[in-house]
Amino acid sequence: MSILTVEHVSHSFGGRQILDDASFRLLKGEHIGLVGANGEGKSTFLNIITGKLMPDEGKISWCKRITTGFLDQYSTLSQGKTIREVLREAFQYMYDLEAEMLADYDKMADCSEEEMNRLLEDVGDIQESLENNGFYMIDAKIEEYANGLGLGEIGLDRDVTDLSGGQRAKVLLAKVLLQNPMILILDEPTNFLDENHIRWLTNFLKNYKNAFILVSHDVPFLNEVTNVIYHVEDATLTRYTGNYYQFMEMHALKKQQQDQAYERQQKEIANLETFIAKNKARAATANLARSRQKRLDKLDIIEKSREKIKPSFRFREGRTPDREVLVVKDLVIGYDMPLTRPLNLLVERNQKIAIRGVNGLGKSTLLKTLLGIIPPVSGQVTHGQFVEVGYFQQEEENSDKTALEEVWSEFPHLSNSEVRGELARCGLTANHISSLMKVLSGGENAKVRLCKLMQKEVNLLVLDEPTNHLDVDAKESLHDAIAAFKGTVLLVSHEPEFYQDLVTDIWSVEDWTTKII
Repeated sequence: MSILTVEHVSHSFGGRQILDDASFRLLKGEHIGLVGANGEGKSTFLNIITGKLMPDEGKISWCKRITTGFLDQYSTLSQGKTIREVLREAFQYMYDLEAEMLADYDKMADCSEEEMNRLLEDVGDIQESLENNGFYMIDAKIEEYANGLGLGEIGLDRDVTDLSGGQRAKVLLAKVLLQNPMILILDEPTNFLDENHIRWLTNFLKNYKNAFILVSHDVPFLNEVTNVIYHVEDATLTRYTGNYYQFMEMHALKKQQQDQAYERQQKEIANLETFIAKNKARAATANLARSRQKRLDKLDIIEKSREKIKPSFRFREGRTPDREVLVVKDLVIGYDMPLTRPLNLLVERNQKIAIRGVNGLGKSTLLKTLLGIIPPVSGQVTHGQFVEVGYFQQEEENSDKTALEEVWSEFPHLSNSEVRGELARCGLTANHISSLMKVLSGGENAKVRLCKLMQKEVNLLVLDEPTNHLDVDAKESLHDAIAAFKGTVLLVSHEPEFYQDLVTDIWSVEDWTTKII
């Protein structure tokens, strides 16, 4: 049974064609991965099918009585509630039923026998519905999901107003999963999850009995949980049956076959044109030439597959610093309360260190403290001589400047064409370059910020979750750029497959935390 049918949908934005005559179907129980390079229109497609955006043309059809749960990159939380209260909202319809049942009990205090029988029947139906849907196990289920996604250690009675962006994203994800909709729609759900929580979500989605559509650039995760891939490229949607690795094989084969067909057709066209040119003027062969011309005119021209613009990142090395780049003595990090025991650490020249651990234990706080952006609770950090820092923050920049203006305002010595060239080198098209930062996708935004970082001469790269939102090609280029960088690197990442062959050392904040894990 088709849950969702998309027919001949087209949509453009800012003069750029995002989708062109795209069709799509979602069948019961299918686990779909929606993949494609940054800026190809994945989030736009999700906004169209959920009704947040109207397409220029085409038709969207959902089956009757559908329930959906949508988590996108810009979902928000209502303020002033605890985590537990927000998660209970997933079961609001059951709480409403309970309130109706309790109201019926109140009416029984003063009613006729006929009314009493009707109320008893109504209460029985509600009670049966609540029991069948696990109403009396809600709190246990909330605890299970919250612990699986790392919310337990934050505290379910914590006000969501006090949470970081990553913690809020976890609350929203837990709420959507608890709703158990007929179709889940998830846009980059692993961005703020660490390795343990990604494993929990992987197992959850593998065993999810309903359908889902998932956008993710985390290839191992995507491969584990999907059985159908839709690839969006050049405004076209193409369906592939199988997981991500199988899609890659089929896509490569399709591209090879298209290129071979293109070459064969080009030879045929050349032969036909040569024959026509030689024979159209001769009376004896003019009919043959006209016949070849008709054949040429009827050819359905095959286009050569276009090579994707792949980003090319490269970091500029500054002067050589002291051997001891960072010296940390009795450092305690935190805000209102300490997050770690006293730390004594040494970062030496050319070390490449990955920092890993459960979210909420202070990885970003550690980086900001080491860089002097926030003060320590106690202890000190000493920078060696000639240390030049390049810092990539996890948070996006949502300014009213265009991508061009964002880079140019920080590096005014560059010419317009030089700025455009640098942004293009990072995989951004002319349309991206002239778009406002706040309307760019997460991946495009990250590429602009990486572009700015590439303009500086640095000897200490500090990267906080740089792979969030980046597509596969961009991740590969960033990996190579970090490998080629001859300076020192501090890298926070939840993707061991990205950093494990890059780094010389791994720090686990779980070894230092004052929290109970």
